[in-house]
Amino acid sequence: MAQSKFVEKFKAIGPGAIITASFIGPGTVTTATRAGAGFGFALLWSVIFAIVATIILQEMVARIGIVTKQGLGENIRELFQNQILKFATVWIVLIAVCVGCAAYISGDLIGTSLGVSYLTGIPENYVAPIVGVIILILGIAGGYKFMEKLMIVFIGIMSLTFITTMFVATSDVLGVLKGAFIPTIPQGSILVVIALIGTTVVPYNFFIHASTVGEKWNSVNDLKAVRWDTIVSITVGGIITAAILITAGALIHGTEVTSIVELAAPLQPLMGDLAPIFVSVGLFAAGFSSAIASPMGAAVTVSSFMRWEGGFSNKKYKIVFALVIIFGIITSGLGFEPLEVLLIAQALNGLILPLIAILIMIVVNKKNTMGKYVNALWLNIIGWLVTAVVAFLGIYSLVDAINSFL
Repeated sequence: MAQSKFVEKFKAIGPGAIITASFIGPGTVTTATRAGAGFGFALLWSVIFAIVATIILQEMVARIGIVTKQGLGENIRELFQNQILKFATVWIVLIAVCVGCAAYISGDLIGTSLGVSYLTGIPENYVAPIVGVIILILGIAGGYKFMEKLMIVFIGIMSLTFITTMFVATSDVLGVLKGAFIPTIPQGSILVVIALIGTTVVPYNFFIHASTVGEKWNSVNDLKAVRWDTIVSITVGGIITAAILITAGALIHGTEVTSIVELAAPLQPLMGDLAPIFVSVGLFAAGFSSAIASPMGAAVTVSSFMRWEGGFSNKKYKIVFALVIIFGIITSGLGFEPLEVLLIAQALNGLILPLIAILIMIVVNKKNTMGKYVNALWLNIIGWLVTAVVAFLGIYSLVDAINSFL
């Protein structure tokens, strides 16, 4: 009986796993490594905040998707009676998400190739396009169920590698608990805090989640399973991020790092020849899953706003997916991340993240759309607090990007 319940619970894992596999990418892995190397365990609390914020917002969009049987884009469109306001909002969000996905895909592919390059010595700009071509084929040939299973596998790999290295690296339980539950902002850490939260709360993940729940479930009676999937999957993602930060904090605190591969050397006395393999495989899994999610995010967002039916099997969806990944293949093969495009993407992300968070709060409280499934009072209080923090971080990120650009 207990075994069948466990199997049933495991089968409920799906769209939430895609969200987790999406935000645990090279950006999150690198930021968590830098956070641990620079500040020890002190910024663990920001990982917990990021995960709580992500769970709250993603649960809302998943509920919107199940109750309305529509994506987030369709629901945002229906908020506006004024055609000019509707046009402006739709296209600002569409352009921002698509530019962001296109800008980050090169970094995702290069991040994926780092692990392979570290083990084999083959240059990243040779490996990255090959990874991109594999993802292009998977995206065009595979449907939702295949993508879901693939993402669950990658989460399993990341859990095994990064959580194992954490347990090997540290036994300072008190230091970990202090960093997790006593918030501090050491001097020079504010941008790292913003980055930890910003790489976890990702705008296009809202659109992916609202659409993918409809691929797996079709009734409000499934809301319990939806919540279970969301909470468990995203919590596992938080544990993975925390594990990377803790490992870096234990082994390389006080050093400046550029990549998680720098953890391999200090891990070798503890893990022997397995150290570089664990780090490289974990990085590959993080990069590959995130590199799938970037074009998927652009394709789902465009599909939702344009009301294209058929989900993952729609030809137009596959065209958008292909265009984004092809852009990544070309730029990663040339061996550069276009800095100006990245800065524009960062600025647009800073602009639209608070906007989308506000729109989610409005949609989820719309009585004639959500009926009895609108937010409870306590959830509204927490939701608006999270939205306020996200808005502050978004504006800070926007200002920082503008200053860098200038």
